[in-house]
Amino acid sequence: MDRDEEMGHGDRSLLFIGDEDDDLGADRDGGSPPTSSDEGSFSERSDDDDARAAHGGRARRGGDERGDAPDDGQRGTWPQSYRQSIDMLSAVPSPTVSTLMAASPSLSKLGSSFLKAGSSFFLKKGEAGGSGLPLTRPLLPPSSASQLSQSSLHQRAVKQSADNLGLPPRHPAAAAYHEADLPERPSRACLKSDYIELPPPASKCSSSQSIINGFNVLCGVGILTTAYGIKEGGWLSLLLLPLLGASSCYTGLLLKRCIDSSPNIETYPDIGQVAFGIFGRIFVSVVLYLELYASCVEYITLLGDSLSSVFPLAHITGINLSAHNLFAIAMALAILPSVWLRNLSLLSYLSAGGVVATITVIVCLFWVGIGEGIGFHPSGAVVNLTRLPVALGLYGYCYSGHSVFPNIYSSMKDRSQFPFVLLFCFIVVTLVYAGVAVSGFLMFGESTMSQFTLNLPQQYIPSKIAIWMTIVNPYTKYALTMTPVALSIEEALPQRMQNYLVGMSVRTCLVLSTVAVALLFPYFALVMALLGSVFTMLVALILPCACYLSIKKGAVPLWEIILCIIIIMIGVVCACVGSYTSINQMISSR
Repeated sequence: MDRDEEMGHGDRSLLFIGDEDDDLGADRDGGSPPTSSDEGSFSERSDDDDARAAHGGRARRGGDERGDAPDDGQRGTWPQSYRQSIDMLSAVPSPTVSTLMAASPSLSKLGSSFLKAGSSFFLKKGEAGGSGLPLTRPLLPPSSASQLSQSSLHQRAVKQSADNLGLPPRHPAAAAYHEADLPERPSRACLKSDYIELPPPASKCSSSQSIINGFNVLCGVGILTTAYGIKEGGWLSLLLLPLLGASSCYTGLLLKRCIDSSPNIETYPDIGQVAFGIFGRIFVSVVLYLELYASCVEYITLLGDSLSSVFPLAHITGINLSAHNLFAIAMALAILPSVWLRNLSLLSYLSAGGVVATITVIVCLFWVGIGEGIGFHPSGAVVNLTRLPVALGLYGYCYSGHSVFPNIYSSMKDRSQFPFVLLFCFIVVTLVYAGVAVSGFLMFGESTMSQFTLNLPQQYIPSKIAIWMTIVNPYTKYALTMTPVALSIEEALPQRMQNYLVGMSVRTCLVLSTVAVALLFPYFALVMALLGSVFTMLVALILPCACYLSIKKGAVPLWEIILCIIIIMIGVVCACVGSYTSINQMISSR
């Protein structure tokens, strides 16, 4: 790979990728573009990138401010670390598995056969043969590289964007003027630091791998509170699950259409910038990071609740701390080393922990209900209107995966399969959430606690397994969830402060602040309901519709405009009512 000399860049702590032959001309509906050997690696920005950035700056001076980016490429467009850090949060494969299979051809063939068999089970027959997870990026032959000029790639991108919008192809000059207003692709403008090692953006995932990543995002700690949602809202509140699931699935497809509108869009902040300018990018990014930060607060609360149920008499002599507060502080200190890692690729070891833990907890719940004689006993109100908004927030939190969906779509090898992947994930997850909610409430009735694992009798082995899996899940996900927040703060610091010591200080302060908030508001279910009411409604319902209408204005049919407006109104009403009810109950509980 050709690299620029590092002369003049030695005092920079943040550098950006400049892949010229990235898959700009990739078919958004499933094409597999030629890829170069330097794709996904870190390098200095090339001279051509500098020229393109300068050209983009000149073009932008004549246009409007929507999608405007600062000079010197995209260095000023915050956040640059979003794509890489969110990929770590959603991607399941461990780097050691890829390395091991790449080193062993026979093992690679065996793994490929298993992937093909699994893909053929739930994917179209035509795709099963080519859906195996690639272990290495194919090299572009020099002869092919010479034939792919920048103009041809540019014209292909323009044509595909026009096709996706349902409009005739535009003249290349006009297209160049328009695309100058769009942010540079994150795969070509990624964060690199002198004191931490970030993995390259994920790409070329098979459909089966994308389904696993989708499950990893959607199957979180929200499943623990679904039974409590029935207790709060009554049995009819279960109807909110498929309603929210269908709405969230539809808005996920709207995000896909927003990405398809331009080859320069790959992440949620990119969508916000193209829709509402640099303010939209910053607003969307801040909302997404606040959602991740609040999730870390919930992890601390969950750890304190779970461990205090196992060791209710734990205390330190001479210090007046409850068991919950003691374990919340202790687990935060135990998590700190994982947040301090220099090589953030190591966090991918933890990525599969959430899926395994969730499946184990579900199995243990049914094991206790059926195998240990607790049984299922119908009870509860049909509907409780006064507490229904709490149930709405709890159910809404279960579908808070939209911040990752654009990353999953952008990293797919066959992007035409994304609607199937999204629909499959939402159907399975909704059925699982409903099944756990019904089973948990039938087992424990009106005594159901905010986490059904706290109701499981401690004398049974599956109960102990479920409790410890509940502890493992937030412990493995905390660092993955906090890393995007930390990186966004670190890259916004002045140049002289971008070093390892300052970065670790930022991460330590973030961890300690989550402990303080968790101790101040130790209400797991109510805080989750607040998050579901505010952030999920905003990220999953309101923003996708608003961005879609802004980006595709003039090309959206009337019925879809009306549908999007209805979803926005529902999201606003649910956010206001749900947040008010959750906050009011928290105040009453103090």
